Amino acid sequence: MFLPFHADTPTARVAWVNYALIAANGIVFVWLLQLTPQQYQSVTLHHGFIPARIGQLVDPRVITIFQDEPARLPDGRFVVDQQKRQIFVRRKIADLPPDRGAIVLSLLTCMFLHGGLWHVLSNMWFLWIFGNHVEGRLSHVPYLLFYLVGGLSGSACHWLIDPSSTTPVIGASGAVAAVLGGYAITWPWARVHTVVWLVVFITVIDVPALGVLGVWFLIQLIQAHGQLGLNVAGGVAWWAHVGGFVAGMVLMPALSFLLSVNRSSGPPDSPNQYAPNP
Repeated sequence: MFLPFHADTPTARVAWVNYALIAANGIVFVWLLQLTPQQYQSVTLHHGFIPARIGQLVDPRVITIFQDEPARLPDGRFVVDQQKRQIFVRRKIADLPPDRGAIVLSLLTCMFLHGGLWHVLSNMWFLWIFGNHVEGRLSHVPYLLFYLVGGLSGSACHWLIDPSSTTPVIGASGAVAAVLGGYAITWPWARVHTVVWLVVFITVIDVPALGVLGVWFLIQLIQAHGQLGLNVAGGVAWWAHVGGFVAGMVLMPALSFLLSVNRSSGPPDSPNQYAPNP
């Protein structure tokens, strides 16, 4: 296992947008913790990204969401078959109308919802380490657009793989993956201080960004391919990670060119440039 904790890349700007994104995700997560399970389910259904709802933009029909739950006897005991396997029943939990405004808005709101502490911490950790450098290179408003378009690209990739899914997708993973892809393509040889541990052996090593983030991307790709082969519903939206990373690798050089940004991570006239140590 490995965990990057610092990237050696100079930046000439305070990453206000990156800090605001981290704060917004944290505030929303704390708010989600105050909700009842029923309220949380309603929020994820109406504000998470549901791939099947994209079809409602051209075919205005109501989508009914079902959930499989363990069957129970009146006394609360679970129902099992003769082989002692648990029996599930399908229960209707919501009807989602073809509200185009709500569908489009959910593509943005889904990026600020997270399903658990590890989910939000892992996303914000990577955003904290790499996002400030990307913002420093692009400047504030272009970075915000880069982040949001990266998240939308991740959702689009997930939709292409499973357009009929009615499972809500939540999390900033697609947008954060775009930041990682943008960093990897811009500073492939930047040193990333990384904690590595194998059972009881723990050490800190410096790894090129392309190595750390390349391994991360490979893991996402393997998991995504495995999920596709197993036809698994729900769980982690691995293809959103893949789509976001690739989008970041494409968007970063394109935006840098349009903004006339040089090899510096700061403004175009900044003298700071990064070069790998010999």
